[in-house]
Amino acid sequence: MTKHWAYDAVFYHVYPLGLCGAPERNDFSSPPAPRLDKLYAWLDHLQALGVNALYLGPLFESSAHGYDTADYFHVDRRLGDNQTLARLSQELHRRGMRLILDGVFNHVGRDFWAFRDLRTHLQGSIYCGWFQGLDFNGRSPYGDPFTYQGWNGHLSLVKLNLHNPWVRQHLFDAIAAWVREFEIDGLRLDVADCLEPDFLRALGAFCRGLRPDFWLMGEVVHGDYRRWANPEMLDSVTNYECYKGLYSSHVDRNYFEIAYALNRQFGPGGLYAGLPLYNFADNHDVDRVASSLDDPAHLYPLYCLLFGMPGVPSLYYGSEWGLPGVRTFGDDRPLRPSLELERVAHSHNSSLAQAIARLAQVRHSTPALRYGDYHPLWVSHQQLAFLRSWQGQQVVVAVNAAGQPAELELPQPGTRPGIGVWRRAEELRGAEERRFDDLLNPGQGFTVQDGRLRCQVDPNWGRILVAGQPGDSGGPG
Repeated sequence: MTKHWAYDAVFYHVYPLGLCGAPERNDFSSPPAPRLDKLYAWLDHLQALGVNALYLGPLFESSAHGYDTADYFHVDRRLGDNQTLARLSQELHRRGMRLILDGVFNHVGRDFWAFRDLRTHLQGSIYCGWFQGLDFNGRSPYGDPFTYQGWNGHLSLVKLNLHNPWVRQHLFDAIAAWVREFEIDGLRLDVADCLEPDFLRALGAFCRGLRPDFWLMGEVVHGDYRRWANPEMLDSVTNYECYKGLYSSHVDRNYFEIAYALNRQFGPGGLYAGLPLYNFADNHDVDRVASSLDDPAHLYPLYCLLFGMPGVPSLYYGSEWGLPGVRTFGDDRPLRPSLELERVAHSHNSSLAQAIARLAQVRHSTPALRYGDYHPLWVSHQQLAFLRSWQGQQVVVAVNAAGQPAELELPQPGTRPGIGVWRRAEELRGAEERRFDDLLNPGQGFTVQDGRLRCQVDPNWGRILVAGQPGDSGGPG
């Protein structure tokens, strides 16, 4: 069975209104300003990082932050126009990169054209049925002679009635237009955990009818991810469980937390084995990972885990240099800054970006890291090792978050129940001669000795060891 292209992806997440320095509010009258063109200067950098899929946050006409949509069919004038996005998409695809857009379908802004009609014509509006909880027996905090539902209590975000067939048709027509005009490869669905299963099933069928390899990923914070990611609905969801474990396991010097999550999700009998969850260290809604850690050196083993664990890795713009950012008093703007590529690349941690590029290169060249299963091998407070296997290729990922080298003795195959082995019993002939070469640190390697793989991992770093064939030459590193 052919794997979906997303398994081979390294995503880069951009919040375009922020990165491109757009005004905070849309006046709905200024001529389009092609600020989105700023991204052209970033494309060489993204490809050098190993990125092959660009996820752009909301960029259709909106009142302020992009998640308060006013018009699904036109690019926000603060970023340009439809031709601006179409040209960018053409260049991305010319470079062999995918384009993912934000699908904000749970709610719209108060400037959404149908809601403006409602405010003008009240009960006489033909769009009364488009909005959830509409009631003309009260007044909204905005002075409207009616009340309605907002997302999570925020009445600036008007909840759509997704049961209404005309609403669905409007949204699906917009998606069809995005595929036609911008050749998008998929969508990230905002607040997917608020969308009804029936809507998601209809959305999935519609999008895959447009193109069979269309990718649908949903923003889900809590719950059983299989409720949303399944053959009828979405291909993937945000892996918030491991997002939290990635940073807090380093802060607490407790790799048992992330090891538990990974085994629960992907280990033998794991809940999400074979599901390409969307893995990330930070995004536009949470503090930058560099600000969540208390030791900047922990960024290196953290990204080793992000690129070595099952699922699909994503980078948030600027974090490849360890850019700080903290959300304050409900203000997301510190997480979504305007950046000048040359300035940030030279003023922040260029060695981290180089390390991430190396990790992406290893992932692209190693099928077991993209498609393989997961078996835990070792866990202690600051060291973790696991095995990824795919069609005979076996890769050991080992990380060390301590400030000194760590000596690991990974268990003899088959000696501990529940622990993965690098070869089944019938395949173990010649195991004592097997060499594991380090893909992350070229020229280094280790051999199985006395039934164990002994390796040293440098401080705040990792190893990605691929098993050679029995009888491969070369001594231990």
